[in-house]
Amino acid sequence: MYNAAGQLNKDQLVQRFAPLVRRIACHLMARLPASVQLDDLVQNGMLGLLDAIGRFEAGMGAQFEVYAAQRVRGAMLDGLRENDWLPRSLRHNCRRIEVAIAQLEQENGRAPSEKELADALGMGLADYQKMLQDARGHQLVYLEDLVSERGDDFLERHLADDAADPAKLFEEGNLRQLLVQAIELLPERERLMMALYYEQDLNLREIGAVLGVTESRACQLHSQAVLRLRARLFGGNVTKTTKVARHG
Repeated sequence: MYNAAGQLNKDQLVQRFAPLVRRIACHLMARLPASVQLDDLVQNGMLGLLDAIGRFEAGMGAQFEVYAAQRVRGAMLDGLRENDWLPRSLRHNCRRIEVAIAQLEQENGRAPSEKELADALGMGLADYQKMLQDARGHQLVYLEDLVSERGDDFLERHLADDAADPAKLFEEGNLRQLLVQAIELLPERERLMMALYYEQDLNLREIGAVLGVTESRACQLHSQAVLRLRARLFGGNVTKTTKVARHG
């Protein structure tokens, strides 16, 4: 990957690591709302790859692929931060689902089905599944779940500030153990979904192939699993202040 002058060969590196850029983009898409386009992520990621090639030095002590992956993901997040990509309506709908899950689990002592959740929200099953599809931008943990609200810029609060990384707050508190327990209580298919996505690093298309469902259905299962986990981790605080309108 070096030219005659001993420098990294930019063209060869771009060709070799372009699939890495697309894979990172596909993996990130599951955490973003439907309004975000894959091609936009890839374009920003390629800029990050070029930046990595320009900055990388062999003596840095890191493999280029590891370094490039960090720069690519950072460039994608920088691009997202420039846009208002997480509508308030999305957060509101996800909150409604969390409340419904928490309430039904308290009432029935088990994980509610999609049909039960749709009924609790006063909508048809297809509309509920569409809401799940749109909710793919919902995260497992938001910074405001753990500290006081500081503004409306989601990426500034949750992704750009390394000192306020929710993942680090997980490590420092007992939420990690609570999360493990909550995952064990997920319905079997959703538990498998989380394992394939977070442990095996598969994207939604690949997970859909494993589960024998479409990519969009895999997206719905991922969103629902995240919302079930949030309801278990934070449902107690939700149900104290909010109630779901029951229909039928």
